[in-house]
Amino acid sequence: MSSKDRILVKISGEALMGEEQFGLNFQKVNYIANEIKSIYSSNYQICLIIGGGNIFRGIQGSSEGIDRSTSDYMGMLATVINALSMQSALESIQVPTRVQTAISMSQIAEPYIKRRAIRHLEKNRIVIFAAGTGNPYFSTDTAAALRASEMNCSKIIKATKVDGVYDKDPIENNDAKLYKNISYIDVLNKELKVMDSTAISLAKDSKIPIIVTNLNVKNCILNAINGVGNFSKIS
Repeated sequence: MSSKDRILVKISGEALMGEEQFGLNFQKVNYIANEIKSIYSSNYQICLIIGGGNIFRGIQGSSEGIDRSTSDYMGMLATVINALSMQSALESIQVPTRVQTAISMSQIAEPYIKRRAIRHLEKNRIVIFAAGTGNPYFSTDTAAALRASEMNCSKIIKATKVDGVYDKDPIENNDAKLYKNISYIDVLNKELKVMDSTAISLAKDSKIPIIVTNLNVKNCILNAINGVGNFSKIS
């Protein structure tokens, strides 16, 4: 494996809640930080994107009467809070990081600048991209596909709460079937809810495979990268 291999890890905001109903569970944040460190220690250059659903979901806010654009911007701010919490957890275990935001907030993070982000990666810093794409109507899944394309990542890892891509919700259906390998087109045609269609389409256009694995299983991300354990590959 080349020390230059660059990947993007996408984690949902809900993953940071642990057993809580809302917000941050710092025991869970530290657990995820150690999972990220295990990949970092294997000589990968890592981009990281964390959703904001543990604090605020833009679509939900919109459905409850908040203007959609305003609601989405609120969701972007939630991702910045999560990014800063993960930065702190990673730095506490001696993993150097930089947070770059798509919305300017210079007191707490750098603005997103592609060349600067690449330079950080080349200096073996983890770059945490926050505030989505900086635009309403786009999810953090789409931001992950966009940044992975811009950073020329070899793969996207979606660390979630199930073992991979299923034909139906495995939490509600005991007979749900796990797809070990599935094409971008099949994910779109079957309307599988692993990532939104914009993100899947962008990854397809950029020819970046997406690996989906269960964040609650220890070493799941590193194992999935190495082709071990339960995961799905979209390509």
